[in-house]
Amino acid sequence: MEKIILTGDRPTGRLHLGHYVGSLRRRVELQNSGEYDKIYVMIADAQALTDNADNPEKIRQNIIEVALDYLSVGIDPAKTTIFIQSAVPELTELAFYYMNLVTVSRVQRNPTVKTEIKMRNFEASIPVGFFCYPVSQASDITAFRATTVPVGEDQAPMIELTREIVGRFNNIYGPTLVEPDILLPENAASMRLPGIDGKAKMSKSLGNCIYISDSKKEVEKKVKSMYTDPLHLSVDDPGHLEGNCPFIYLDAFSTPDHFARYSDSYASLDEMKAHYTRGGLGDGTVKKFLMKVLDETLAPIRERRAYWEQHIPEIYDILRQGCATARAAAAATLDDVRRAMRINYFDDDALINEQVKRFTNK
Repeated sequence: MEKIILTGDRPTGRLHLGHYVGSLRRRVELQNSGEYDKIYVMIADAQALTDNADNPEKIRQNIIEVALDYLSVGIDPAKTTIFIQSAVPELTELAFYYMNLVTVSRVQRNPTVKTEIKMRNFEASIPVGFFCYPVSQASDITAFRATTVPVGEDQAPMIELTREIVGRFNNIYGPTLVEPDILLPENAASMRLPGIDGKAKMSKSLGNCIYISDSKKEVEKKVKSMYTDPLHLSVDDPGHLEGNCPFIYLDAFSTPDHFARYSDSYASLDEMKAHYTRGGLGDGTVKKFLMKVLDETLAPIRERRAYWEQHIPEIYDILRQGCATARAAAAATLDDVRRAMRINYFDDDALINEQVKRFTNK
């Protein structure tokens, strides 16, 4: 069996550091590992419209923003198929069939759906498309026969539902679909990077993001405003690490090499943490070190983005080709699904011959 990856993002704005440590960085590593036969990265515009139906222009404008972010972090269209969800209508048909295999109560139990419904104030009136997006995600994953889905921790319930749908489909109609495995970030801090306010995960809607396309000055300004330890009132006070954003970000981004290059006082993050917790290390010093780490990480990304911003028509060509490749793959899966469900009426010669005999001998 081929090893295939499917992953993607909603084009509701530029991508941020939460996306980077949660999935983008890993995608590039997997792409360059040579371990996978095919990699698909989807710009999920149809899914984004489930809670932005009254503002399609927002989605339209952000297609290119997300594509720019993909290319700037190092996703290579020669190795990875980048495509737009709505350009592959086979995904919608698959989702429609899968809806018959899932109950309303099962979707309601999904903790991610519960959280996002509350976040968007949909408790009183939930758009059906938004409510059903976990089923749509199952369609996206299975259409490309994905064996691996690299996602953040919050998406684990979606993969669980996909596996249930695959199991039920195969049980009813015969072995047709591939059951995917989830691939979580290896670094625990990368699973759910908090926003700079420390109150929730980094989110565009909450305005607490550092975007991967932010300038050096913008990043520095945001790092300076990061939530730390409210009880750490002076440098000499013992500090607390729990919920302390600069240290969470250093957990996600720093390496021993960063300390070798940028710190004369500490050989490792553990040494810095120990000094902070016993007192004597100020938040400003920690934040300045974090600024250097983030700038080293983001500088080559900004450089690649600057290049691609001057080659927009080429990006649309990449997307056009990616959509064609993706649609061919999804169509092949849909053919198998229709055959398994016995709704491939015009391709079933046995059915046609059976009906001819039935009515000829009538």
